[in-house]
Amino acid sequence: MSEIAILQTFEGMPDCRRGQGKRHPVSLCLALFTLAIAAGNQGFEAIGDWLKFHKKELSQLFGVDSIPPYSTIRRVLLFVDYIDYAARLSQFFGVNPEAGETVSLDGKTLRGSYMVQENNPTSEPHPAIILVTAYVVEKGLILPPKQVEFGSNEITALPELIKDLALKGVVFAFDSML
Repeated sequence: MSEIAILQTFEGMPDCRRGQGKRHPVSLCLALFTLAIAAGNQGFEAIGDWLKFHKKELSQLFGVDSIPPYSTIRRVLLFVDYIDYAARLSQFFGVNPEAGETVSLDGKTLRGSYMVQENNPTSEPHPAIILVTAYVVEKGLILPPKQVEFGSNEITALPELIKDLALKGVVFAFDSML
């Protein structure tokens, strides 16, 4: 593969797929996913169509013989550490708030992240995943999210984010949690 910055960004991320069939590296799958989303594709079928349409150009760009299908990218995404992915992406784009910029903080529950026993008998039930995100308003970019501990809420995750960012002199904007 070629020396493309976005590939290097995702190098070293763990590959939790089963040993057989790791034909395409995680870094390539995540780079293609990121580019497809940046190109405006929503959903795996749209990503698959985009990959098929640009197959030749993407193969040449990344210096590979074949581009992974959307199903492979989907399998990679099932096991990705999203905090690590977001942190690497923020670093790639150079998302660093500067003094005087506004950072909007908000907590969100990831849709479909909870697991109840009835949904999947082979998996232990667990509560929903809640993330606190910091959005740099002037740049229109998101800083790496902070995961809220299970059984808590977004308010408990805010002090750590605020402490780190307040040292840079940013202005904070919050929503209210009722």
